[in-house]
Amino acid sequence: MPLPTSTPDARATTGAHTADAVTAHTLLNCLIREVCAPEHQVTVDRGHLLLRLPRRGLLLRARLRRVSMIGAHRFQGPVERLDGDSAWVTVDWRELAGHVQDELQLRTGVANGEFLDQVADSRETIRTALEHRAHGMPEQDIYLTSEQSLVFGHRFHPTPKARTGDPADWLAYGPETGARFRLRHLAVRRHLVRQEGDLSELDALCPPADPEFVALPVHPWQFRLLSRHERLRAALAAGEVVDIGVSGPEWVPTASVRTLYQPDADTFLKFSLNVRLTNCVRKHARYELTGAVALNRLLQPVMARLAARFPGCALLAEPGYRTLATDGDTELLEGFGVVVRSGLRTHLRPGVTPLLAAAVADEYPTSAAHVTHLVARGDGDVLAWWDAYLRLLLPPVLAAYFEHGVVLEPHLQNVVVGVDADGAPVQILFRDLEGTKLLPRHHAHALAALPEDVRGPLTYDAERGWNRVAYCLLVNHVAEVLGALADLDPAREPALWGLVRDRLEACAGRTGGPPRLRALLSGVPLPAKANLLLRWAREADRHATYVPLTSPLGAGFPREVPL
Repeated sequence: MPLPTSTPDARATTGAHTADAVTAHTLLNCLIREVCAPEHQVTVDRGHLLLRLPRRGLLLRARLRRVSMIGAHRFQGPVERLDGDSAWVTVDWRELAGHVQDELQLRTGVANGEFLDQVADSRETIRTALEHRAHGMPEQDIYLTSEQSLVFGHRFHPTPKARTGDPADWLAYGPETGARFRLRHLAVRRHLVRQEGDLSELDALCPPADPEFVALPVHPWQFRLLSRHERLRAALAAGEVVDIGVSGPEWVPTASVRTLYQPDADTFLKFSLNVRLTNCVRKHARYELTGAVALNRLLQPVMARLAARFPGCALLAEPGYRTLATDGDTELLEGFGVVVRSGLRTHLRPGVTPLLAAAVADEYPTSAAHVTHLVARGDGDVLAWWDAYLRLLLPPVLAAYFEHGVVLEPHLQNVVVGVDADGAPVQILFRDLEGTKLLPRHHAHALAALPEDVRGPLTYDAERGWNRVAYCLLVNHVAEVLGALADLDPAREPALWGLVRDRLEACAGRTGGPPRLRALLSGVPLPAKANLLLRWAREADRHATYVPLTSPLGAGFPREVPL
């Protein structure tokens, strides 16, 4: 039976998952993972998870829908607070956010006046998206549906849908609303254009320009944000830049919001947006533009070897960028930067359907891309489905790190899964070079040829690189897909983790048993990115720290739940 081409009715798939409930449960996830569990302030009692905020002197609880071996529990119903000795009172999302704020301020000695507003902004984005989707979503290809299905965002981020501005600013451009729109185009005199790499895919989609000019596509939201910039207005007035207006085919915003996809051309464009999305303002830094092209060039031979060794894996290329450079104005150079990303069809085998991995694993499924639908289309053998998935995902990521010194960033939003007509995983495509890094020991000669401001951001030391790989691969990706499978049958969770261990052991055998992988198989804690603490500190993602998670990968963990 072929996969469906469109999303189910949103009203039938979101069920009782409201913006208020999901916001509260997401805050709870972060609080447990980053604050309470590391300080041993969490326990389970009669179907509830209890957690103490030791500095505030508060005891909270939530009813468990399912216990997770890695601590990524599923909750249902309201969060409650102990009032007095025995009375439990309901805590809404706003009060819970206030308690989180107070605990973190007491813990760190630092105040954060933005935190409550950002939680409220994230909750409002979710509420608005749900309201919009209740009126129905457009009929479209299931891949596009998967990209636009992430209504609730990251389960372990305190403000997963925080977004600068009023909903009126983003409704026309948000993936959650099923948006499609055309691009603004500028014609820029050649001496004001900065570009590198192969831009043939970009030029094929731009309107023709006068020979003295080059076409520059601009995200319409970004154009509005930069339209009053003094140097842009001067360049327009002088005829150095010409506003061609909105034209060309419609583009579809993907899960990242700022990366757009043109289905007919099978091309992605990654734009700058001077908008804070979750944690960061999403614009291309100057070094990121040049770095993407340099990294794309350096990775081609590595990815070719990995693809030959592990058929079914590929990395979407980012062959070039273009931007506007007016007298060294960094704000315009970064603000108008656009990176080309090659499409999916070059890599997909006949009959294979691409799906965003985050939609496959979503705790609150809103599309037919979810793993429950995929497993149901085959013979229902969850363990066989999971084993096939792991065989595709784990080996190339670990070989890239241990054998080639490449730190891929395979979190759920950076991976596209290819499934066959029965819903079985048969391909894995990695994307987005922004988070991909190199280990200097493996790439010293190539890195030495790059400018320092480009070379530095392209590298991680071995420890930082391993933490990033282990987090993205095992905590963000594997544990979340596994969690969605365990929701189908909680008793099967030990066996699912057992398969992860089996596949990691096989990878260790192929890579000579490196110490970090041996430690992983011995059950050392897994690194989890501390999104709550990062947001509280108001730091950029590159300064992220990690908290230890109890690992289910050690040999002592059971593969069957004792009766």
